This record gives sequence, C-alpha cells and structure tokens, in this order.
Amino acid sequence: MLKKNDGSLFCENTEARQILTVSQLNRKSRSLLESQLSGVWVEGEISNFKHHSSGHMYLTLKDENAQISAAFFSQYQRNLKFELKDGLKILAFCRVSIYEARGQYQLYIERVEPQGVGALQLAFQQLKERLAKEGLFNEERKRSIPRFPKIVGVVTSPTGAAIHDILNVVNRRFCGTHVLLYPVKVQGEGAAGEIAAAIETMNERSEVDVLIVGRGGGSLEDLWAFNEEAVARAVFGSHIPVISAVGHESDWTICDLVADLRAPTPSAAAELVVSSRLELEERLRGRRERLDFAMNGMFERYQEQLSNLASSAAFRQPQYLLDQFTGRVDELGRQMEGRLAGLVGSKSQIFHGVTGRLNALNPLAILDRGYSVSFNEKDEIVKNVQQVSVGDVMRTRLHQGSLISKVTAITK
Repeated sequence: MLKKNDGSLFCENTEARQILTVSQLNRKSRSLLESQLSGVWVEGEISNFKHHSSGHMYLTLKDENAQISAAFFSQYQRNLKFELKDGLKILAFCRVSIYEARGQYQLYIERVEPQGVGALQLAFQQLKERLAKEGLFNEERKRSIPRFPKIVGVVTSPTGAAIHDILNVVNRRFCGTHVLLYPVKVQGEGAAGEIAAAIETMNERSEVDVLIVGRGGGSLEDLWAFNEEAVARAVFGSHIPVISAVGHESDWTICDLVADLRAPTPSAAAELVVSSRLELEERLRGRRERLDFAMNGMFERYQEQLSNLASSAAFRQPQYLLDQFTGRVDELGRQMEGRLAGLVGSKSQIFHGVTGRLNALNPLAILDRGYSVSFNEKDEIVKNVQQVSVGDVMRTRLHQGSLISKVTAITK
C-alpha cells in the first residue's frame, strides 16, 4: 500500500514497473546522448593530456566553470597537423557518449582545430620552435654553395613551372651546366615522404654538386609538404649543399630555414648556382687585357735593359775590357804577394822570439853549457845526498848521452 499526497492509501501494480540493470541504464543513456549529440563542436582548454603508447590520446576539456573527459582515438588523427598539449585552447568536433563500463560521461573527438589560429599555422610554429632548439637552423652549420657546379640536382615536380624556369635560366646563363631532375610530388598526401626520399637518394648517389629543392608558389596548404619534419631532417642530413626554392618571395617554409641557402623562387635559385656565361666571359676578357698590359710592360723593360747592355763597352770592345781586367788581376796578385811576404816575415820574427824565450826556460838547456843532471834508482832528479845511499846505481844525463855509475861514498 502507498500513501497519496492527500493522505489516502492506494495499491501499486508491481507488474507496471520498468526495472533496468546498471548496464542497461548506461546503454540507454549512451544511445540517447549519441542520438541527440552525435556531432557537436565543443570549445575548451586541454588539461591532463596523455598520449598513450597505442596512439590514442586522452585529455580533459575545461572552461572556467566545468570540465569533461575526452578521448581522441588514433584512427581520427590522420589529418592532425599540430601537437596537442596542456594549456592549448581548441575546438573539438565530437560525439557525446557514455563509457558504459564506468558510467562515465565523456566526449569522443573526431576532429580538432586550434582556437584563434589556423591548424597549419600552429603546426608550423610548433615544429619551427622544436627544430630551432635542436640547432637545425644554426647559421654556423650551413655550407657555401659551389661557384661553378658541373651538375645541379633538382628535386621538384616534373610537370610544374619550377623545373622549366630552372632549365631556362641554366640554358641562358651557362649552357655547360647539367641538370639532374629527381621527379616528386610537391603537394598532397605522401609528397613530404617523396621529397625526403629524393634528397636521401641524391646524397647516396653523390652525382651532383648542389641540390635545389622546391616548387612554385601556392597557398599554405599547397606548400605544406615543405613544412614537414621528414623534409627538414633530410635537408639537415644532406652532405650536398641544399638551396631551398619554395613558393614566392614572401613565402617561408621550414625547408627554407634548414637549407644552406634560401632562394625566393626556383628561377632565383638557378641564378644563384649558375654563373652567367656573359659575365664570366667579360671577367676573363678584362683579366686578359690586364695580363697583356702587364706582359707588354715587362717586355719593354727587358728590351730597354738589353739595349743598354748591347750599347755598353763590354759588347762594343770586349778585348779592351778584358785587357783591363787582366791588368787589374796582375796588380792585385803583386799586391797579394807583397802583403803575404811581409806577413810571413813578421810572423817569423815573432816565432824566433818566442822560441828563444822557451829555450831560455828549458831546464835541459843548461846541459849545453857543460852541466849534467843525475837521477836515482827511482828516476828522481837528485838534488840532495839524502836521496841516495852507498851502493845505489845512478844515471847521469849529459849534453850528449848518459852515464851509469854506482855510489861508493857520500860526502856532506
């Protein structure tokens, strides 16, 4: 029995009840939400962002007063150009549903756009900042472009205006330069991969001296392949100098920033790598004229010196000059003999003087005057009778020869 609001009692019919399990309730709620909110745009700020190893993304969308969980599965991320991260404000196209296992109300995102800026522009800024931190744009790593390349490699579309512009410039400025084209797609799906692969192949083959990578102008979407990370990495890893020639003069791409040199157009790139034949011929002509002038001046100086020598006395009267030199040689010879004789005499006098002084100091010189020198058995000069004894044998040195004697007596 149940009691009505007015206080009276009534009997409830239990067979009229609709009883649902939790699973059934969640399923009905999910169906109801998905039927009413199958495709809505939701604006919010990302928080609690997680990129799962499976490729799925999980996040929370919030505003000032509320928040809701959201899932962004990998199959919907194909056209995502920029990176999702905490704090980024986005517009999400999604369906509203319930995760039945937990009864959790959440969003299932199918497409994402950045709020306030285009997706491609945001992706460009994000990749630019990341590659700049890695040093891919550093000027000190960039190489100079060869002055006279024999073969120029071009990575572009075979049907676009870029290759025709490049060939026209090359043929007009220096027809001796060869162009090697590697045909690729320059826009649309797969274009970035083809461009990167072409740069890597050109490096593996090492047939060209410089690479031009580019295409004609277009919208940001048309040029997007040259903003892809794969192209930037290929240009950075190239051992061949790379000129980026993408779009018109006002267009800048990631490829432009990484390349060794940026040209505003494909035609300008060809102008940079191929010197003008007329300009080269003019420079050679000017240098030849300067060389001719210098050589003529040198010939004139040498001719004047030769004329002066030919008119000199040595050439006009060589015997007279030879007689003069012969007389001079004889005179110098006589002077040398005189000076040498004087020098020898002077040195001889000095020698005799020194010899006399040495003889005066020679202790054996007294023997010449009749004196003698006696030596004991120890071969010592006998100066005192105490150095010998009776019976000792002595040697006496005379001026000529020596005497051997025996001591028979000693007197003091």
